Amino acid sequence: MKLVVQVRLLPTPKQAAALEATLRACNDAANFASVTAFTTGDRREYALRKHTYREVKARGLGAQAAQHVIKKVADAYTTLKAGIRAGNLGPQGCARRIRAESKPIAFRADAAQPFDDRCLSWDHTAATVSIWSTTGWLKNVAFIGSPGQLQTLAVCRKGESDLVCRDGMWFLYATCEIPDVPVTAPDGFVGVDLGIANIATTSDGARHCGKGLNAVRHRNRELRRRLQAKATTSAKRLLKKRRREARFAADTNHTIAKRIVAEAERTGRGIALEDLGGIRDRVRLRKPQRVTLHSWSFHQLGSFIAYKAARHGVAVIRVDPAYTSQTCSACGHVDKANRTDQATFSCTSCGFAEHADVNAARNIASRGVAGWAVSHAADDAA
Repeated sequence: MKLVVQVRLLPTPKQAAALEATLRACNDAANFASVTAFTTGDRREYALRKHTYREVKARGLGAQAAQHVIKKVADAYTTLKAGIRAGNLGPQGCARRIRAESKPIAFRADAAQPFDDRCLSWDHTAATVSIWSTTGWLKNVAFIGSPGQLQTLAVCRKGESDLVCRDGMWFLYATCEIPDVPVTAPDGFVGVDLGIANIATTSDGARHCGKGLNAVRHRNRELRRRLQAKATTSAKRLLKKRRREARFAADTNHTIAKRIVAEAERTGRGIALEDLGGIRDRVRLRKPQRVTLHSWSFHQLGSFIAYKAARHGVAVIRVDPAYTSQTCSACGHVDKANRTDQATFSCTSCGFAEHADVNAARNIASRGVAGWAVSHAADDAA
């Protein structure tokens, strides 16, 4: 299993200036390669290399750095093509898709740049790295991280590392390959219902409330509106601190995912999640509710649960969420009238009553059991 470990660099002012110049040079070369790819139509790495390698290298980049710049451009166009094919930029003819297709991909001056072991050398004992730069090798750049991250980095690092500048701080995102943990055959499933009022509700009755996170998002949204209207220098400076909300939401999701996985591992069960792919396109909401839905990081929470479960050998299965909120987990009766309001479920057939999200989570758990049995019956037959 691949995992990305983040460590923070502590460069001296001179080293920081060299790193900044390196990123600027790499991304300037990437913009040149992107324009070339757009005008010639050759967007695959090796074809693009024939057109741009000499010029990219002549801009002060080493041979290996030039190769990475060209690959970064080719990967960016591959990602754009995949996003268009998946419909992430809308249907053909819509304004967003036209904008994306009508101009070359542009790279910020401080966009991340990948380095491999020919451009980056780690010393885990001294907690330093040596990094290639346009001004020469930067020796003994200190880095810090949590004990768990540093141990994973020392033992499992494999592949490229991305140099990132964020809010004036320098980071390295290192790819690590964690040994696979065999998935334990589950004794039942913990169903997880994802929502807005309650971020996650389990079939055991545990509810992780989203009130605090939604309040933070509402407050930040109002603050951004006032600052954008004010448009002063200090207001624009405050608007740049937009990542604080994302970090808060990610920390909340990490905490919830860790608790759910720990409970599943303790009880020997798997985890059943809703397959919510494309929900933003399917759901129709009133305008005040759209912002809440589109800022809802359910995909991130699901991915956190999946990778934490994989590290502990906990089975994860995704199920169809259709009608889970309208189906009685006691008798199976499906009726829109069963869901009297956001929090209340009362079956019109058998009279069973439960918190609506808990009832939905139990239905998800049942579908997880059925889905696991069907998939493994096919495997056994094969």
